[in-house]
Amino acid sequence: VQLQASGGGLVQAGGSLRLSCAVAEATFNTAHMGWWRQSPGKEREFVASIVWRDSKARYADSVRGRFTISRNNAKNTMYLQMNALKPEDTAVYFCARKDPRLDSTRASSYDVWGQGTQVTVSS
Repeated sequence: VQLQASGGGLVQAGGSLRLSCAVAEATFNTAHMGWWRQSPGKEREFVASIVWRDSKARYADSVRGRFTISRNNAKNTMYLQMNALKPEDTAVYFCARKDPRLDSTRASSYDVWGQGTQVTVSS
């Protein structure tokens, strides 16, 4: 089981980035997945989650209306489209697999984490 996040980079405030999370194992239970982020000195923060089967999504208040989570089942890939980026969005972003029975906004609900990808938004 492996998750590989990519797509981070440096962008100016107001710009956009799209993150990708490739799921390496075809038989991997990808029923529920999520994006999290962590800034230096801060706890890991929930960003968004998605139900693989029907794309039902959930967002943190801080990103709702600016970020969109999506998935491509055929490619075993999850995405995070980030628009209208703000300096406070600067963080390392992680993708993770969630236990479907647990709360998507709790880090302890996720049992497999990918390595992070750095997003830096300049003012």
